[in-house]
Parts: sequence; structure tokens; C-alpha cells
Amino acid sequence: MKFKEKLIAAVKITRPLNLLMIFISVVMAAIICSPQIFSDFNIFPAALAATLTAAAGNVVNDIFDLEIDKVNRPLRPLPLEKITVKQAYFLYFCLLLISVLIALLLSLLALYIVLFSHLLLLLYSKYFKRIPFIGNLTVAFLTGLVFIYGGVVVESPAAAIIPAIFAFLINLIREIVKDMQDIEGDKKAGAISIPVKFGISKSKMLVSLFTFILITFSLYPFIAKLYKIEFFIIVMVSVNPILIYIVKNLYASDSEGSLRRISNLLKLSMILGLLAIYLGA
Repeated sequence: MKFKEKLIAAVKITRPLNLLMIFISVVMAAIICSPQIFSDFNIFPAALAATLTAAAGNVVNDIFDLEIDKVNRPLRPLPLEKITVKQAYFLYFCLLLISVLIALLLSLLALYIVLFSHLLLLLYSKYFKRIPFIGNLTVAFLTGLVFIYGGVVVESPAAAIIPAIFAFLINLIREIVKDMQDIEGDKKAGAISIPVKFGISKSKMLVSLFTFILITFSLYPFIAKLYKIEFFIIVMVSVNPILIYIVKNLYASDSEGSLRRISNLLKLSMILGLLAIYLGA
């Protein structure tokens, strides 16, 4: 196989669009936590370390999920044999090593967070994702940790708590929706997700519950006078209407296409939520 095709497969297995979100999230967290962000030259290496950590997690996840992906995502690089498992492992260790070395140059706390994230991503891929709800919580926790990490880099982690909680909740919802998408492949592979164990109907109820919690929480920063009116307006005009629309459509249809659209809408909600936090902080 040509080198170019291998390179494209190596990039694709890391999920580059998701990685861009990680990079932006770290920078956004730093901006929210410290107005002097651009005088801090650590932030971009820190964002790169977080991005490479996520990339390593995506690669090792695809390695452990090879059999499941043959059903759920047959066009991924490993099921298509565009890249071998051995090559994927080599890529994983390279990404892990580079991310750790970058974090080591930043601070001990940044290094600890990166190492802890690598450990959690490995445990998630090998064990946690096959335990109902534990896997979902792990991914959501790691997404929230991205924002705490951004705050740590600029030595102001407390200011990252609200965006971290927002990211945690919206990604917890999205993880359950993704499990609903993957239910057939998970059944065949013996993976016990929430939809597999409790059914689609109860999964919808859980999504609705966490969406209600998220909408309620979104009012808190403005009521507590932590964020300005700009935050409240954007959340009420864009974020919360999308969340309500998602719940409505979830009960209208649980087809794969509909669930995919809902998952994409949740990504949009997170972007709009971060914009609201940025403008209102």
C-alpha cells in the first residue's frame, strides 16, 4: 500500500475533527480563565499535548473496538485494513510519548493530568466502555477535564469549573445517544451498553433527564451573577432550544440517521455553549 494511503489512514484513525475540538476547548478554557492568555506561551503546547493525548485514546479505542467496528463502523481504517493493528499500536505509543514529553515541559500538574488521562483512556477502551454507564461517565469526565486542564495551564482552574460541568453533561448525553446508534453492533460483540442492557425506551428517558439537568444548570451562572447577560441570551436563544428540539426528535424517531443528526446537534450545542461562556464570562 502506498505511503500516502497509510498516512491518510493514520490521520483518519485519530479522528482529526474531534481533535480540533479538543485543541480549541483547551484554548477556550484558558481564555475564559485568564484574560492574559496570549501572554502565556504555554497554552498552545498545552493544547497540543491534550490533542495528542486524545488522538492516542482514539487510536487505542479503535484497536480494542476492531470487531465491533466491523459492524458499526466498517469504513474506519482498521476494519478496511488501511492500517494494521501493529501499525496502530506504533502510532499510539508515539502519540503517548510525545504528549507526555510536552506536558513534562509545562508543569508537574499538567504532566499528572496528561498521564492520568492516558491511563483512563486505556482503561476505558479495554474495560470501562463495556460496563453500562461507567464508560459514558468516563468519556464525559475526560471531556470536562479538558477544561480544568486549560485552567490549570494558566493557573486558574476554579474559573473552568462551569464550562467543565457544561461539557461533562452535554457529552454524557451524546455518549448515550451514540450507544443507541451502536446497539446492533454492541449486541453482536457482546458489549453491554445502556441501550443493550435497559433498552432504547429507558435510554431515551435517561437522555431526557440529563437534558433537563443541563438546561436547569445553564440558568445558574447568570442567576448567580457569575456570567453576564450575553451568556443568558445566547443560551436561551440557541443552546436550550436545540436541546429541547433534540429531546422532541429523539421520541419522534430512533432511526440511525435521526440519532446521527441528534449527535451532530449536540456538538453544535457545545460550540454555542462555549461561545456563550466566552462572551458572558
